[in-house]
This record gives sequence, structure tokens and C-alpha cells, in this order.
Amino acid sequence: MNYFVTGIDTDSGKTMASAILCEALNADYWKPVQAGLPTDSETVRSLLSNTKSTIHKETYLLKTPASPHAAAKIDGIRIDLDQFILPETENDLIIEGAGGCLVPLNEHDFVIDLATRFTNEIILVADLYLGSINHTLLTIHELRFRQLDIKGIIFNGDPNAASEEIILQHSGLRQLLHIKKEDGVDKSTVKKYAKQLLINWHG
Repeated sequence: MNYFVTGIDTDSGKTMASAILCEALNADYWKPVQAGLPTDSETVRSLLSNTKSTIHKETYLLKTPASPHAAAKIDGIRIDLDQFILPETENDLIIEGAGGCLVPLNEHDFVIDLATRFTNEIILVADLYLGSINHTLLTIHELRFRQLDIKGIIFNGDPNAASEEIILQHSGLRQLLHIKKEDGVDKSTVKKYAKQLLINWHG
């Protein structure tokens, strides 16, 4: 099974969530488009304890930490959807998007078009801040407009019961996990959350 991890904004916590998913499912990881260094692939690799996950190479590795369409222009290239080839693996595959779902790849295509192309189930990462209810529900609306299946939501940040409750109520989605603010993140942190995730995964 392929799972596409997208967020409601650039710093929603997708990479941490992806590492937790890989650890919990012994899944492979693929970041199709990386803009800027260090790479999210390197971060995920450093956080995994299991020996079954493979980190697959990026299709586009761009130098500038910016929207992919802008970073590609700086590098003198154009991102082409036809260049993306799904990695071959017998494991589950976690695919991490870049930024939010409507971040542009070029003048026509968006990050979420990768999910549509590979017919993945979506995992939405929502950080909790003033305005996140609106951003989360708008993102869910866009995903459903594109007829994409959503596995559930991973919340990230300090708990906000009022925001979480209203998002779950209006979306009808399940909460898969809540990643709280941590003083530091390492392999043990990821393993802790991986165990929590599995409790809710098949609910």
C-alpha cells in the first residue's frame, strides 16, 4: 500500500510523521521532490530503528529552499510529472509531499497531482495554530474534490481540544496520532509514537 503524506502548510510536521509511519509499518520512504538541504530523506533515515525500511532517491533534488516550481526555475529546469516513477518495493511506501497539497510543481501541476498519479491513500498532517481549522478543512475539501481517499489526520503541536474536536466533527475523519512538542527528537521518540500510531491504525 502507498500512503501520501501531505500537510496544511510547509511546516506542518510531515517529515516527523513520515518517519513515524515508516517505523510503525516497516515501510519504505520516498520524497519525490526535495527543495533545499539538509534533505528530508536524511532526516528520516536518521530517525529509523528498523532494518526493513529503504529510503528511495528523490526524483528532483533542488538546491533552493523554496516552492518547487521556483526552486526548479533557479536551477534552470522544469519539473515534469512524467519523470516521476514509483519506486519498486514489496514494503508499504510512505511518499512525502513538499509543503501543502497545492504547492506548485510547475505552471500547471501541484504537489497533490503526485498523489492522484499514484492513487495513494492520503494521510493529512495538521499543525495546530490560529487559523488551522480553516486551513485543515479547506485542504480536506480539496482532497475530496479530487476524489482522494483520506486515511486520517495526524495532529502536530500543543494540544488544542477545541480545534481538534471541530476539525474531526466536520471532516468525519479519524485521528491517527497526536505528535506533541518534544524537547528533542531521536529514534526513541519515533519508536514511542510508532507504537501509539499502531493502536489507532486499524480502528
